[in-house]
Amino acid sequence: MARMRKPFQGVLNIVRFNWHFFALAAAAVAAVAWASLGLDGNLRLAGFSIIAALGGLMVISLCVSFYVYDRSGLYEFAWLDSIALGPGGAMLSIHAGLDETTPLLRERYPEAEWTVMDFYDPAKHTEISIKRARTLYPPSPHDIQVSTAELPVAAQSMDAIFVILTAHEIRENQERHEFFNELHRVLKPDGCTVVLEHLRDASNFCAYFVGVFHFLSRKTWVEVFEQSRFCITKTIKPNPFMTCFILEKNGPTP
Repeated sequence: MARMRKPFQGVLNIVRFNWHFFALAAAAVAAVAWASLGLDGNLRLAGFSIIAALGGLMVISLCVSFYVYDRSGLYEFAWLDSIALGPGGAMLSIHAGLDETTPLLRERYPEAEWTVMDFYDPAKHTEISIKRARTLYPPSPHDIQVSTAELPVAAQSMDAIFVILTAHEIRENQERHEFFNELHRVLKPDGCTVVLEHLRDASNFCAYFVGVFHFLSRKTWVEVFEQSRFCITKTIKPNPFMTCFILEKNGPTP
């Protein structure tokens, strides 16, 4: 399935969507280098140490991104093998405008009846990276534009719901809770919801430095799941920098 992706597609997308961060870091390196030329002794050494640190952070971030998105097998979805999902059923894929996974999931579950939804709202989801992603990869005209607070499908109608690297784009806590309440409503009693995210944890801090604050902590996710009447039945690590939560219902829709 990963053959549908181009070489280096993941890391190049990181640069395309977040080029302003890399431009700022490069400008900082250039400024410190220029200033260090007029310094002597320990001050010049300190300047070059700052340059090395900034350059190192950029290189580490790009190398980790290349590993995660291009080399770890993330998009081969072998990490879903431990989930008891049949090839058919009603399946829902939800994204925020950048949908790299539904075509691959369709290949994995070819007999499923797929519904694809896009919850992007420019008034609420204001991150510049997602705007750039939507420009470079326009959403399919067949995707259903939805509100996070109201999904236009019947209650208890979905066997599986996939929210892959998407839910963190919902920045407001109340909206996040409304969204997961809706996922709970439309999921069948014996269905499962698959949520894949980076976490605000030590490994991602080492990889992305201040960029880790774009992610949410495990504690925050657990609180959202519990308040939406979901229970975590399995946690999967597709690679050291990502966490997949497999959710099932543990009560009626709140």
